[in-house]
Amino acid sequence: MKLIAEKRSKTDKYDVLRFVRNNGSCTDALMPRQGILPHDLVHYVVESALPLRHGFLSLLARGADAQFVMESVHDKANPNVETEAVQAEAIVEGLQAQLWSGAFDEDAFVAGAAAACTARNKPPFDFSQLALDLKSALYDRALALNEQWSSAPYYSTLSLEFSPVI
Repeated sequence: MKLIAEKRSKTDKYDVLRFVRNNGSCTDALMPRQGILPHDLVHYVVESALPLRHGFLSLLARGADAQFVMESVHDKANPNVETEAVQAEAIVEGLQAQLWSGAFDEDAFVAGAAAACTARNKPPFDFSQLALDLKSALYDRALALNEQWSSAPYYSTLSLEFSPVI
């Protein structure tokens, strides 16, 4: 699936992320400007690095509508949300907190992601199953993508390729 991030004018409060599936169909979402890498681009970093079959981007790649997925995954009262969808969202939120702080604290990141899952009555993602340096795989990649996105001129696009876990 191709992700096409469109940076709008300097005065816009939102940019747009279009998700173009391999079959040519697409869906899109508004990305609020927040001073760090936009939330949905953080999903790209997380879901490109971790084996999550039911994360936000994987669900979109399989045909789900972006607005529907956002509403269902963010609805804390919805017990039917896939565990991995909640885990992906929690990890993205934890990574965003690290980006806001300006430094990566692995223990705080893992604890924050776990707490967000627990609050939704889902088990936290087990990072110990991976031979992965979380700082390099997530935080440093998010910083690099943020630099790329921040330096993109207004009225331009940034394209990324996402391959869902099968």
